[in-house]
Amino acid sequence: MNHETIVRERMAAFLGAGVPIAVLDRLKGGMSNSNYVVSAAGREYVFRIPGKNADVFVDREIEATTLSLIAPLGIDGNLMRSLDRATGYKISEFVPGTPLSQADPAAHYEDAARILRRLHGAGLAGTIDYAPFDRLVRYESLVVREGLAHGSDYRTVRDRFLALRSDLDREPKTFCHNDAQTSNYLLKTDGGVLLVDWEFGGDNDPLYDVACYGNNDFRYAEGLLPVYLGRNPLRREWFRLYAWRAFQCLQWHNVALFKEATGLSQELHLDFKAIAALYVVKADAMLAAASAWR
Repeated sequence: MNHETIVRERMAAFLGAGVPIAVLDRLKGGMSNSNYVVSAAGREYVFRIPGKNADVFVDREIEATTLSLIAPLGIDGNLMRSLDRATGYKISEFVPGTPLSQADPAAHYEDAARILRRLHGAGLAGTIDYAPFDRLVRYESLVVREGLAHGSDYRTVRDRFLALRSDLDREPKTFCHNDAQTSNYLLKTDGGVLLVDWEFGGDNDPLYDVACYGNNDFRYAEGLLPVYLGRNPLRREWFRLYAWRAFQCLQWHNVALFKEATGLSQELHLDFKAIAALYVVKADAMLAAASAWR
């Protein structure tokens, strides 16, 4: 069944038979999900269709719990209207705007810091654990399951990161977004900023979210840190920032390898093998920076 048919059938089930439905556009960006703008009953919605094998990385029960937890904070605009936990199909209100990744992230440090401080200070921890170290083991096993072996360069960098575990585990955890990269901040056309796409919510070091802000260019994470803290960072805070970015690169290395192994390089016309290799190089550089601040 093609995507447009899925969108029309699911929107009809959501809104009721006989409501005219028009699929207007597919939103740009996003390598994991397909998002369609839909007009129906005088309103516009976004319909999400998860990408191939998304279920191996995302637990929809956790996503649903996360959306419920953060609802009182208003930082995502409370846009979600329906979430099918079996398929991952999601219907949300459409809000005109621009992803921060298409603007200037440095111009919105205060906005991002305000949202993250509200999230991290809300006292939501204790329900879901992002468990980064366990997650890395699980992602590695998915790659091996698909018949790929990790290279010695990856294993060397990974082991250097794992040597930091006892140090990183000492930090108190708060509830985090865990994918708070600039593409997940929405600059609303009528003003204001939202943080969307809560597929990976869970307890973690709050500086993990700050590190995510540098997913495309780490200089933006470095610029956000002192704004988020409201002061000059301590050496240990710089260490945590770089260490968690190293982890993120190792994590996305495994995701890219899994996508390569499952044929997504050909389907999406992206070289996930090359992307995976680049993440190892980035992780190595981040670990070097972390060591300088340790």
